[in-house]
Amino acid sequence: MNNPEFGQTQAPIRSTGLDGSAGSLFLSTNVEVLPRGTLRSLLVVSVARVLSEVGFGDELLGTGFARGAKARGKRIAFGDGKRIIWNHLSEQIFKGNPNIAPPGSENDRDIEWHPFCRGNRIYNRQVGDRWEWNYSFRPILGEVFFTPDEIEFGKRHGSGFVVIEPNMQVKGFGPNKQWTVDRYDAVANKLASEGHRIRQFYYGAGHRLAAAEQIKTPSFRHAARILKNAALYIGPEGGLHHASAAVGIPAVVLFGGFIPPGVTGYGTHTNLAAPGTPCGSLSACEHCKAAMASISVGDVMDAARAFLSGAKSDIVAA
Repeated sequence: MNNPEFGQTQAPIRSTGLDGSAGSLFLSTNVEVLPRGTLRSLLVVSVARVLSEVGFGDELLGTGFARGAKARGKRIAFGDGKRIIWNHLSEQIFKGNPNIAPPGSENDRDIEWHPFCRGNRIYNRQVGDRWEWNYSFRPILGEVFFTPDEIEFGKRHGSGFVVIEPNMQVKGFGPNKQWTVDRYDAVANKLASEGHRIRQFYYGAGHRLAAAEQIKTPSFRHAARILKNAALYIGPEGGLHHASAAVGIPAVVLFGGFIPPGVTGYGTHTNLAAPGTPCGSLSACEHCKAAMASISVGDVMDAARAFLSGAKSDIVAA
């Protein structure tokens, strides 16, 4: 599907936009719309605000576009066709990835250009005080190539826990993706009472889940490696939900009313959103606050239990 307004060319994929009916949640797990309260169990880990920083998710999306390039004898150059354009997080996420060409490779013969880069993220564009979403965009499962040290770091923290991220940045559009921390606490406490181990990545800021063991990691990559050993991720749309897809674990992702799950959500996750049109407001708005409030603790618990009980298939690991 070609969308010249956003500079994107993709194969057509069935739309998974928001359901317009009142009083229901949209769940984009394989494009299904379910009434509220038809979800299910889980575990917990929370990652501090720093791990939700804008940019990690974008770079992980890039790894999906580059997937398989090396096998075709190519490396993907993200840029404008003349210059490879990376941001301050690119090197961390692209580290060790044989499918991606670094800056300085512009004249290499194996280069294949892709327009997804800083300043041209394709899935949106700014129109006034909000993002306008490109409904033709679909993410591809990304991948992270971990170092031996990162793999060893992940092993030290065990497996089978649930990661929960209760924090969002407090500036800009961050509040529009914030589910209230008391609800995250309620989910964590319920899961703990059901016998699940609870963990939280912590970096000295944001809300601490009382039921969670705190874990500090040296980098986002180390957190992603720990995440690979989790049974489930729960949290907002952002870097960690993209990382969950990249490392092959299921997730319950709270979209609310800011961004459509059909644009940046994965069919292998359960994506919770309010009915109506996502607003994309770049500042805190009452619409997004109400959209997040429409997602109940029961909804999240039901979705989580469905994954943990094996009722939903796990993602195939990257």
